[in-house]
Amino acid sequence: MTQQTRAIVLVSGGMDSCAAIAIAREAGHDLYALHINYGQRTEARELIAFNALADFYEIPEHKRLVASIAHLAAIGGSSLTDSNIPVTEADLDSTEIPTSYVPFRNAHLLSIAVSWAEVIGAKKIYIGAVYEDSSGYPDCRPEYYAAFNQLIKVGTAAGNIQIETPILYLTKDQIVTRALTLNAPLHLTWSCYQGSDKACGLCDSCALRLRGFARAGQVDPIPYEVRPEYQ
Repeated sequence: MTQQTRAIVLVSGGMDSCAAIAIAREAGHDLYALHINYGQRTEARELIAFNALADFYEIPEHKRLVASIAHLAAIGGSSLTDSNIPVTEADLDSTEIPTSYVPFRNAHLLSIAVSWAEVIGAKKIYIGAVYEDSSGYPDCRPEYYAAFNQLIKVGTAAGNIQIETPILYLTKDQIVTRALTLNAPLHLTWSCYQGSDKACGLCDSCALRLRGFARAGQVDPIPYEVRPEYQ
């Protein structure tokens, strides 16, 4: 019997990470789930979503890791971690870096994943990065992940750990369709930048999500304070 390749999936609890974990499961990996709190506004709600997804995919407790990098909140510079910086309303046509950008966050997330991978012998790290977001987030670009994979080769004892970005080139509607094709539990996910009881419907993340569902011809199953129609 062929041994399954161990894979760590970064699971924020959002729609994209849900699609990533569904794809990793379809690939037949032995799944480990990593969730990282960094002092974000919806930290508690995202943790609930993480555990709900891990439960759905029957990932046992010893294969889950919840880590904290709360120093990112102390550093600040983002509306996600600094309550003095308001979360701006969605502008899906903007090419400016939004206030929700957490400076160099994904490098912190991936570093933790790589450290864990070295210890447990995981060969794959899945992250639900999306190029569609890259107009605002520089750490969602393809060249960023290519460079990080090179860094892993020269900067780890293992050297053969690979970051996988299975939805990098998909649009949000394609992600919705792909996730639903894999029977991924999108109803358990949470993407809002500021709401925890109901999604606000107005932040960039809500707007991208709602537009994705609409373009996929689907109805987003999570509750919203307001549910604008994004084209």
